[in-house]
Amino acid sequence: MIALIGAPGSGKSTVGALLAQRLGEEFVDVDALIEQAEGRDIPEIFLAEGEPYFRKVERRETLAALERGGVVSLGGGAPVDVEVGKALDQVCVVWLDVSARTAADRVGLKDTGRPLLGSQVHSQLVRLMKERQAVYQRPATIRVATDTLAPEQVVDVIVSELAELEGEA
Repeated sequence: MIALIGAPGSGKSTVGALLAQRLGEEFVDVDALIEQAEGRDIPEIFLAEGEPYFRKVERRETLAALERGGVVSLGGGAPVDVEVGKALDQVCVVWLDVSARTAADRVGLKDTGRPLLGSQVHSQLVRLMKERQAVYQRPATIRVATDTLAPEQVVDVIVSELAELEGEA
């Protein structure tokens, strides 16, 4: 059981799918589970129901996914939840660490054609990442800095680190 955590744009979904394939495990993207369960995308849920409702659904779907096992990609804010944090203590957690600049580039927010929105989103990413760094760091079994690595290279690093951990056990 491997849980991938990190900021938006860190590569959780892309790396998770590749890692699951490499390990012969099921891949579960919690954001996709939330959208499937709710029948609408995450921005719509936030807009219609608000963040507290979204976080409640995110907690439920995250805990269920962690129970099932495989390779699980968590939403960026999921590890902040106390119950999710406790569940992460029971599994191998891979923190995909990324800079705010790279994260913004990856999620297509840097050059939106709306400079004010772009700069606000970048500053929001910086703020969120500062707030969440300790939350991501605390449960991490493995940390991979993803800024300069292709997704396949990130998977190579994770597989190598997992092999080292198994050798130590």
